[in-house]
This record gives sequence, C-alpha cells and structure tokens, in this order.
Amino acid sequence: MTVRPLYPHLNIWTNPAAALDYEIAQEKASALGRMGRALEAALGTLRAFDAQARDMTAEAKRERRALVDEAGYALWLFVVQRESLGLRDSPQLMRDYQVPGDVRARMGMLPAKISR
Repeated sequence: MTVRPLYPHLNIWTNPAAALDYEIAQEKASALGRMGRALEAALGTLRAFDAQARDMTAEAKRERRALVDEAGYALWLFVVQRESLGLRDSPQLMRDYQVPGDVRARMGMLPAKISR
C-alpha cells in the first residue's frame, strides 16, 4: 500500500525527516489494514460457527466462547489502531462490521491462550 506524502512540498528523497514521516504513515496504514482483515476473519469464523445448526453442548459452548474471545481481541486491536490514527467513530465501526454484542463485551480481554 502506498500513501501520499504527508508534506507534499517536502521532497522525501532529500529530506530524511520527510522520508521517515512517509515510512511511518505507510506502516500505520498497513497495520490498520492487517488489523481490519484479522477482525473480518475472526468475525467470519464466528458467523460460520453460528450458522451451523447444532445442539449447544458444553463443548460447542466452549468452542463458541473461544471464538468470541478471539473476535473480541481482534476488535480491540483494530479499535486501538484506528484511534491511534484519529479515527474515533467506534459506533460506526460496529455497524459497518456488524459486530455482535457478545464480541463487543469481550473487547480488550485477552483470550485464554494468549494471556497465559
């Protein structure tokens, strides 16, 4: 992904500070894209799990809880990255990505396998 220079009047090839600003802007945009794709993947996995007709046995509940935990963590990472870039409209994000309430409730909590 390429990003236009933050300061077009500065030549990034002759000004080290402008070149660094350019690189940082590219990395921020790239990180935001990675976090967004990770959130989409986690939500997609959860939706696929929910779409399967099954009895909610203890094992199925445990599996779903793990998927919700992972989606909540991915949501938290994405929201933090967006807010670090000045994008603070989280309610719109929740609508755009159709984030379920139980995932929102788990936002920021580390899944068990990460926190240990």
